[in-house]
Amino acid sequence: MAGSWQMKVQAGGMLMALLGWVSSCVTTFVPLWKNLNLELNELEVWTMGLWQVCIAREEGAVECQAHGSFLALPPELRVSRLLMCLSNGLGLLGCLLAAPGLESWRPCQDKPGLRRRLLLSGGAVLGTAGMATLAPVSWVAYNTVLDFWDDTVPDIVPRWEFGEATFLGWFAGAFLTTGGLLLACSAHATRTTMPPAPTCRQPPAVQGPTGGHHPHPKNADLVI
Repeated sequence: MAGSWQMKVQAGGMLMALLGWVSSCVTTFVPLWKNLNLELNELEVWTMGLWQVCIAREEGAVECQAHGSFLALPPELRVSRLLMCLSNGLGLLGCLLAAPGLESWRPCQDKPGLRRRLLLSGGAVLGTAGMATLAPVSWVAYNTVLDFWDDTVPDIVPRWEFGEATFLGWFAGAFLTTGGLLLACSAHATRTTMPPAPTCRQPPAVQGPTGGHHPHPKNADLVI
């Protein structure tokens, strides 16, 4: 029963980690971190990501242009690029570390200590990847809110709003963190000690009526 429960927890943790890693990769590269609707021209919708800015028109045409110099970007975008790429690499590394530690991984079934260390390492790396995703997404969202409610900007100036990638990034960070936590918790239930080997029992010595040993049958013929 305990083994079945442990396998379910590990399967759920690995599934959430993989889903979070894929979502984090999508969040990194889609230009949907911010949306901007122009009141003067409602037929155009501007979207911005970490790498490019796109204009979607009503007829379905989408034009994208990459950002200029990396140093010319706002600080939150520069840091977000680095952290999101770091999160993608850590997420992949965490999944690769935790996979051999699963109960269903046959090559490591006879090495419970190694499986436990792999699960703990993979869970810690996945948790770090989740934090590396949540931090830049939350930072960009915070600056978006500040800019939206900035009283010094005239009301006629369009304001950037949350894009779909912002919410996807929050879900990705939560999935990575939760998956890593489940995998690390399942490692505590992994036995690290092998059961003791059975001891060999010696047959009891045959004693005579007076407590001594019976003579060997061959030697008994020599007694006169």
